[in-house]
Amino acid sequence: MNPTASTATHSLSVALVGNPNTGKTSVFNSLTGLHQKVGNYPGVTVEKKTGLFTDGDTTVNIIDLPGLYSLLPKSLDDKIACDILTDSQALETAVDLIVLVADASNLNRNLYLLTQILDIGKPVILALNMMDMAVKNGLSVDVACLEAALGIPVVPLVAKKEKGIDDLKRAITVLAGQPALNHSHHIDVPEAFTQSLKPLCDYLTEHTDYTQSYCRSLTLRLVSSDDALKYYARDWQQRVDVQQVKQHVHHIRKELEEKEINWHMAEARLRYQWIDRILKSCVSRTGELKAGIGAHLDKILTHPVAGPVIFVTIFAGIFQTIFAFAEIPMGWIESGMNMIGVWAASHIAPGLLQSLIVDGVIAGVGSVLVFLPQILFLFFFLGILEDTGYMARVAFMMDRVMRGAGLSGRSVIPLLSSFACAIPGIMSTRTIHDWKERLITILIAPFMSCSARLPVYILIIGAFIPTGTVMGIISYSALTMLTLYLLGILAAALSAILFKKWIKMPGGKSSFVMELPPYRRPSIKWTMLQMYERARIFVSDAGRIILAITIVLWFLASFPRTEQISPSQGTPIEQSYAGQFGKLIEPLIKPLGFDWKIGIGLITSFAAREVMVSTLATIYNLEDADETAVDLRAALIKDTDPRTGLPTYTLWSALALLVYYVLAMQCMATVAIVRRETNSWRWPLLMIVYMTSLAYLASFAVYQVGTYLWG
Repeated sequence: MNPTASTATHSLSVALVGNPNTGKTSVFNSLTGLHQKVGNYPGVTVEKKTGLFTDGDTTVNIIDLPGLYSLLPKSLDDKIACDILTDSQALETAVDLIVLVADASNLNRNLYLLTQILDIGKPVILALNMMDMAVKNGLSVDVACLEAALGIPVVPLVAKKEKGIDDLKRAITVLAGQPALNHSHHIDVPEAFTQSLKPLCDYLTEHTDYTQSYCRSLTLRLVSSDDALKYYARDWQQRVDVQQVKQHVHHIRKELEEKEINWHMAEARLRYQWIDRILKSCVSRTGELKAGIGAHLDKILTHPVAGPVIFVTIFAGIFQTIFAFAEIPMGWIESGMNMIGVWAASHIAPGLLQSLIVDGVIAGVGSVLVFLPQILFLFFFLGILEDTGYMARVAFMMDRVMRGAGLSGRSVIPLLSSFACAIPGIMSTRTIHDWKERLITILIAPFMSCSARLPVYILIIGAFIPTGTVMGIISYSALTMLTLYLLGILAAALSAILFKKWIKMPGGKSSFVMELPPYRRPSIKWTMLQMYERARIFVSDAGRIILAITIVLWFLASFPRTEQISPSQGTPIEQSYAGQFGKLIEPLIKPLGFDWKIGIGLITSFAAREVMVSTLATIYNLEDADETAVDLRAALIKDTDPRTGLPTYTLWSALALLVYYVLAMQCMATVAIVRRETNSWRWPLLMIVYMTSLAYLASFAVYQVGTYLWG
């Protein structure tokens, strides 16, 4: 860890850091706009989010670090953030300047991390965000006073409205070319304490490249916390004798006790004493603090009974809206894809190439793109709920449920993230300190109904769920969708209880403390930006994974080409490679109400769940001799068994398929990320076997019981 600053003439590297719920992401988005990319830090699986902006001939690269409260890390995300801030040799990423984003209405807590960062010795800017909230809460922040007391630039912001962003950009480019100031005055350590710390500080200064200021801060941290030595020892390698450091720490603690000085939590105590003195001079209250409407809303939204009812009602309304309003843009996309198909068929000579383009590529990819409006509607509403602060209340409320399942509220955020996609949800489990709890959360995250399931849900619900409403309030379609999401949550909770008993390893008990952000007016601009990003990812997947699978499936469903096939041999597609494979596995899935076409879809959708839709579209388009595109929902409804003349799919086979997709492990990328996060094939294989078995048994029960009782 080298706390010295470096500068660059035409390129700067800036770390954006702050406590959770300070609006750091809004600041990052305002600084970088659409110039963002996501990757991983070298040698680790932690997500690295970067962006850039330009100022003249200078390119400023922004690294959005995970939120943290101090330089004493608790989770993997915390460690990465600390490594970058301190130029750890464990991570080859150095920054020229640090921007700390603080909530102007909660400076007492936010400035603690700042005092630690100032010790590092790099140029630092304090971005004072949410100034409007501070004013609303009756606080007056003297920015000039803070600048004088801290010795660093302080930039007031309202990032949601992009107020002050240009000032922050200017401050970054100006400060980056200047040397860091000595901030050693910012914490008052008693002389008796300083004398006791000096031998260890001298030893570390001699054997490392730490500055004197940073060394004193680190020594204080080592004496105050046993966990500090475990983290910092990684970076010392052969330069520092860890045992000797331990002896120094033990001796210092004993000496302080003899002087009747309390060394427990000494660092936090001394820093907060200094922060309190600064805030008394620079922050004043202009009005009386009153409990706002947020406190009253929290009593309702987090209530043990009313909270879950409101949660279910909100999501029922979301699904009702999706089915009510997404049908029109769906029709536009469907008509557009049909027109493209007809145009392609009229301009390409009949034959294999025409079949590949029209029946394969256009029909397959187009059948999935049709569901883009529903996905965008879903992410719009989820973005609004998250932006207002409601989803944080859901996490708090669900803590009670998770404890009943043997987990803590720390598991809630990863599970909520998995509603969008299980992969970022699983990656966000790194914030869970206890390994057993983290592992169980990873294993149950795929039960959350992700956006990739949505096209399958909508296709089957639209084809087989009757029209009409329940008591004139909610449609059967929306109610079915809501039930599928709740089924995933229930399966996750019950599975967590089972895994808690089955997995024999220490741990599994951790506390959960969460800071609820204030309620805020949602930013439509950034919600639309999130929608754009999700649309880009969805279309990109359609252009890569779905297109590739569709082309392979078209080949398997088109060959071998037999000139003459008797009716007893079935249709040409049944005699194709794909048809033969589907017929091979049909006896295994027949008890679930599935035929060979669904069987092929189950196999191909392991690459991506939404591939089920493109698979069925390709098969039905190849079966149909007409050059116009097949209406997939109509084709599913009209499909009949040639032997009996009865419909191939019924309401109960449709419900069984929906249940299967809720519970089954149908995602290759998720399996890969579980392997990477657990560093073992044992857990992803267990997940595949467990989820597939559960899905099979549940679908079997739905189809057989439903058919037996109601036909």
